Amino acid sequence: MNSLKLPSLANAMPDIANAPLSKPQGTLDWVGMANVHQPFVIHEDGVPHTVHGTAQIYVDLADGHAKGIHMSRLYLLLQQFAAEQPLSAGALDAVLHDLTASHADLSTRALLEIRFDHFLRRRALKSDNSGWNHYPVRLRAQQQDGVAHVELGVEVTYSSTCPCSAALARQLIQEQFQRDFADGGSVDAQEVLAWLGTEQGILATPHSQRSVAEVLVRLAPGSGDELPITALVDVVEGALKTPVQAAVKREDEQEFARLNGQNLMFCEDAGRRIKAALNADDRILDYWVRVNHYESLHGHDAVAIVTKGVKDGYRPIP
Repeated sequence: MNSLKLPSLANAMPDIANAPLSKPQGTLDWVGMANVHQPFVIHEDGVPHTVHGTAQIYVDLADGHAKGIHMSRLYLLLQQFAAEQPLSAGALDAVLHDLTASHADLSTRALLEIRFDHFLRRRALKSDNSGWNHYPVRLRAQQQDGVAHVELGVEVTYSSTCPCSAALARQLIQEQFQRDFADGGSVDAQEVLAWLGTEQGILATPHSQRSVAEVLVRLAPGSGDELPITALVDVVEGALKTPVQAAVKREDEQEFARLNGQNLMFCEDAGRRIKAALNADDRILDYWVRVNHYESLHGHDAVAIVTKGVKDGYRPIP
């Protein structure tokens, strides 16, 4: 009796995604994966650090006859990239070329976006203490027509005290001072000093709120092997003067109050401060900034958006 010899199923697995369509059904702008959890390495001052981030990775589907792309190729290239080299503008340029090369018959461009939290240990304003501040980071690299564009985004949290509210509070303090001292003729300095230390003396305070600056910059070619994450945070915090604090004692809180009083800001003021600071940085070709003041007076937010205004650059879309 002759036995039937069956073909090996391992060598005959169907590949539906690789089967061409009978007629073209249109191209797609991006196809790929999002929310891929992955550790990455960044260098800060030559020291490697591992960060845990999420990635989205895409190529376009430029062949209208193709049913789909090869998802596993994207994933494996991302794994290889993350394991072999730290994040940098040059490394991102190289992996974009690898992504498009892996789909040379289907695609013409690639996109990789990585998000993670960047932690910086910050000294207290006055006391001998320090603590960790965290900054959400968005790293976006896109290749088109063989050219890679690398963008770096950070979110910086700071305090904003309303200039209008401060002026109104000062007026109330003046009026209270006039009521308490108008009948005396002359005013004793020690008596005024004691009065200023009472709740009656400072009967009104301006409103302030936690605020966030979302900053997205396009890096110039040859920006270096290290991503200027900390440098960008320092530029923004240096412009605003009132970044949120980590570890604080009373002397730190008092200094924070002084800084807020010396840096009163509408959202327009914050936007202009950041604009001036970014315009002075040669590493930045273009930028998009959104400042969000989460109002304590209102139930809505105050927002300002600013771009550098270069040709074919970022558009000031809310």
